[in-house]
Amino acid sequence: MGTWGSAAHPKEPAPQTSTPANHERAVEGLLYANRRATRLSRRDAGPSNRPGYAGSMTGHVTVLFGDSTRGGEWATARLEIEGQRIVAADASGLDRHLEGLTLLEAAAVGGETLATDALANAIGPAICAPHDQARTAVAMSGGVDSAVALLAAGQGAVGVTLRLWIDPAAPDAERACCSPASVVAARQACHALGLPHVTLDRREEFRRSVVEPFTDGYSRGETPNPCVRCNGNFRFDELLRFADRIGADRLATGHYAQIGEHEGRPVLIRAADRAKDQSYMLATLDPADLGRLWFPLGGQTKSETRAQAAAAGLPAATRAESQEACFLGGDDYRAFLGRRGLRPSPGPLVDETGAQVGSHEGFWQFTAGQRRGLGVSAPEPLYALATDATTNTVVVGPRASLARTRISAEGRIHTTRSRVEAKLRYRSPALAATVTPTGNGFDLQLDEPAYGVAPGQTAVIYADDAVVGAGRILGSE
Repeated sequence: MGTWGSAAHPKEPAPQTSTPANHERAVEGLLYANRRATRLSRRDAGPSNRPGYAGSMTGHVTVLFGDSTRGGEWATARLEIEGQRIVAADASGLDRHLEGLTLLEAAAVGGETLATDALANAIGPAICAPHDQARTAVAMSGGVDSAVALLAAGQGAVGVTLRLWIDPAAPDAERACCSPASVVAARQACHALGLPHVTLDRREEFRRSVVEPFTDGYSRGETPNPCVRCNGNFRFDELLRFADRIGADRLATGHYAQIGEHEGRPVLIRAADRAKDQSYMLATLDPADLGRLWFPLGGQTKSETRAQAAAAGLPAATRAESQEACFLGGDDYRAFLGRRGLRPSPGPLVDETGAQVGSHEGFWQFTAGQRRGLGVSAPEPLYALATDATTNTVVVGPRASLARTRISAEGRIHTTRSRVEAKLRYRSPALAATVTPTGNGFDLQLDEPAYGVAPGQTAVIYADDAVVGAGRILGSE
């Protein structure tokens, strides 16, 4: 396990030390937050006009402390700063001395992995910088897409990686895009180009904003999409706040999507590589933020991205991609839900008439369209049609009974068109539909049936290639 550092903020309560309970939740090799910091002076010169400020005017010295442990080894970084400039430092294992550097400049200093971990932990919560039109914040995951986005951003780039919560009981946490190994890979990609890299500890915020709603959705009999919730809301909110802190007008990511206009307003556009298009996952982004976003890979194919990475000699060129929700850490979502409180509970499997045809071990283990795991023999294949959380019942029937042509959703729509295409799952094809705005979202009348539509899924509306609406499915018929 490892630890994270934090900064003392002039207006915050006294910093606290990380607890043993925190470490019990950490996975092996996890760089965990250590909220220790010591203030040398409590003379308050007033808050900065930029969020995340950790220092003050000249004369106010703040101490930042970060540490990290792995494999029985321990490294620390202790910085004394005035404003954003380091006036004294005790940090071994780095490629250069830190005295005289700003925190942003220090974020570009490489060295031994454990030493740079400790340094990153110390400066991450405290770093900020004045506005610079040439500066671009680049979201880094350690994979090939974000590495090539970093190349596209050039010398004004500042890499940033969010450390997110991963199930401590996951069988393969390193598969996640936010794993400790991914953080190290992202930082090394930045340092190899002489660019700063900042790590932000957002594990608890992510757990509250994404993981808990995922579990709660299944407990209600829904089929939520945590990746839409993360990418469309949580992740970009955090990244744009960071861009503000470091004075960057623009945020670049390695997503496969584009930005264009529809009816005079900025909208997401499908990527040129339709096989990698991620506009569905980004569909709930606030249109007001699109003017600050840049997707440099949106106009090219994945093979072109890998070729660019290989030509630049980037180690990420051949790195495998993460496929499932990152916090699952390579596990099946049912096993994860079981560890999060959704316990096996025997209940009836019934057909469409209400007659019991079998039994199951928990409604939350099934979603509309699921065939595997029913354990029922019948003349024709049976599928889960619906679940009832109140009675712990799963309704099964033939595939024809899955057909749905009318869908209601809560969300946003921004088009005057009535004829659109609707995409109901990330991997499903878009279907022609008529959309009608409602008080809290929209209704869809599909031209042809969709199969396996479940409450909690995300319906995304396209006008040609433009994303013009998105919402959480409430029901279908």
